[in-house]
Amino acid sequence: MSPVARTYLSKALSIMEEHSLLRHQVDWAQLRSKAFSQAVGARKPADTYGAINVALHDLGDGHSIFWEPNEAKERFGSSVVSFDGLQGRSLKNGPGYISLPGVQGSEKTYDRYVRQGRNAVAEADRGQACGWVVDLRSDTGGNMWPMLAVVGPILGEGKVGMFVDADGNKSVWSIQHGSPYLDGKSVGWGAGRSVAESAPPVAVLTGMRTASSGEAVVVAFRGRPDTRFFGEHTDGVPTGNEAYRLSDGAMLVLTEVKDADRTGRAYDAPIPPDEEIVKDPRPVARHRDEVLEAAQGWLLKQAACR
Repeated sequence: MSPVARTYLSKALSIMEEHSLLRHQVDWAQLRSKAFSQAVGARKPADTYGAINVALHDLGDGHSIFWEPNEAKERFGSSVVSFDGLQGRSLKNGPGYISLPGVQGSEKTYDRYVRQGRNAVAEADRGQACGWVVDLRSDTGGNMWPMLAVVGPILGEGKVGMFVDADGNKSVWSIQHGSPYLDGKSVGWGAGRSVAESAPPVAVLTGMRTASSGEAVVVAFRGRPDTRFFGEHTDGVPTGNEAYRLSDGAMLVLTEVKDADRTGRAYDAPIPPDEEIVKDPRPVARHRDEVLEAAQGWLLKQAACR
């Protein structure tokens, strides 16, 4: 290996060893030896990408990923104009409905997501919603904070979850004035507009595409009073990642923490709903949304919506 390639690979492996969620379970001498063996003959950083990918896989967290320079630039440099699936509306007989897709991109993208999402919540609350459906079935992940900035007024004030690292250290997520905070510090976007009901019943919809930061939003609702989950289990990576930019612009996206709910329960596997509802495959049911129907039925039995 050239000195440049060796330094590059060594830096990536050192980041993993210092920060990985499962760092105490890894044989680092063996992992390093395997990585350097796979990169024999590497002349430039790009020649080590394969070894880095294999090392990330061998960590065993199922969530860490490596982005080559062009992909890293595309994911974090893009500025999305609109977001398919980010919408709010009033449902029959009083509840409000908000659907959150995943979001990844620039700060401008996150600002636009929060603005559009908060407008959607306000639209759904025009009739003073008695309760809420929060639809996370298309929330494939990205950055959790814009998502929490949208649903913060529905979640309610106070602690809603936390990150837990390999040593048991905790970083608390909270909602203050409808906006997310990490360990008491605002992560941006200022106060969110209050919803009509200060502590409404909430039905959360999940599915197998609900992943990563989408699962963090699920976790934020776990343990919340008057909250019930409908649909299918989530993808199974309710863990938090940190991005490290390497010297050539590539990015190491490393799983460092588990998500834990407000009660302290940590998650690292698919999260099941309270009521499992699988889509009816028959043509007659093609246009039915059985999950939403069940959620509405439950909400209308709650005191606030009777």
